[in-house]
Amino acid sequence: MRLLVLDAALSRCLAALVEDGACLAQREAPGPHGQAAALPPLVEALMGEGFEAIAVGLGPGSFTGLRTAIALAEGLAAARGVPLVGVSTGEALAGTSPHPVWACTENRRGGLFLERFGPGPFAEAPPLSLTETALPSPSTLTWLVGDGAPRAAARLRARGAPVALGAARQVEALPLAAVALRRLRGEIPPRAALPLYVDPAATT
Repeated sequence: MRLLVLDAALSRCLAALVEDGACLAQREAPGPHGQAAALPPLVEALMGEGFEAIAVGLGPGSFTGLRTAIALAEGLAAARGVPLVGVSTGEALAGTSPHPVWACTENRRGGLFLERFGPGPFAEAPPLSLTETALPSPSTLTWLVGDGAPRAAARLRARGAPVALGAARQVEALPLAAVALRRLRGEIPPRAALPLYVDPAATT
């Protein structure tokens, strides 16, 4: 199945076409959180190609980025008559791991969004917005991913918590598409294409 992948949750807008585990085309625009105006031109550059479903990042992340990406995905899905599937930022970052994974991403208040995953693809609880000092300490070896992972790891290691840094910092097209495909096939629970707003809109 060929997927159109859209994400603007963090500090980059991303649009890509993914099929059979390969990225056929990708356009991206780095920048600060909330610069989602760059996303529609990126998508337009890929619109000459066909796709059978759309996968969109739901956050947590920038309020403006999430709103723009999801609205664009909804419009395209309706116009093309294709399924739309949502994937959280943490799901795209965490992948499948034999260890617990925490996705730690920066928010615009200087704090962190935290999504916690046990071994496997399921989040243990809804995402949190918290300060670095308020991070809980894991009791077993936990891998940290996301753009906020380095400072989260430094804080937790100072307490003696058993953490390790994973490689993922930004949402990438292939992992996001992989989660979306599992969702479309019914291998993991469905998720509505609704933004995961954790902070009040005025502060994200």
